[in-house]
Amino acid sequence: MARISGVDIPKQKRGAIALTYIYGIGRSRAQKILSEAGVDEHKKVSEWNDDEIGRIRDVVSNYKIEGELRSEVQLSIKRLMDIGSFRGIRHRVGLPLRGQRTKNNSRTRKGKRKTVANKKKVTK
Repeated sequence: MARISGVDIPKQKRGAIALTYIYGIGRSRAQKILSEAGVDEHKKVSEWNDDEIGRIRDVVSNYKIEGELRSEVQLSIKRLMDIGSFRGIRHRVGLPLRGQRTKNNSRTRKGKRKTVANKKKVTK
């Protein structure tokens, strides 16, 4: 199994797909990395030799990925929360940020439903 920037890349997948297992690398960036490294994107990871893996590692090291990128995203969210912006408040409360409705959906952000019981009627 090839290891690039601390992430195990699956051997049975094509290079362009396998690189997307790294946080911060999507399909288009993976294709760009492979073309810069001079590796065929349709070639499987198991077919890569040590020289190709080294070239890919060199190209990947130019990008902000994995831990560095995660910490930058967290710092950006923390900054929004500290200045008290609308997005920061929504982050703090755990609600959707981008204008989605919350009456019926948004279960991913709100979590599992919390059922609220009705008030009991007074009997005479």
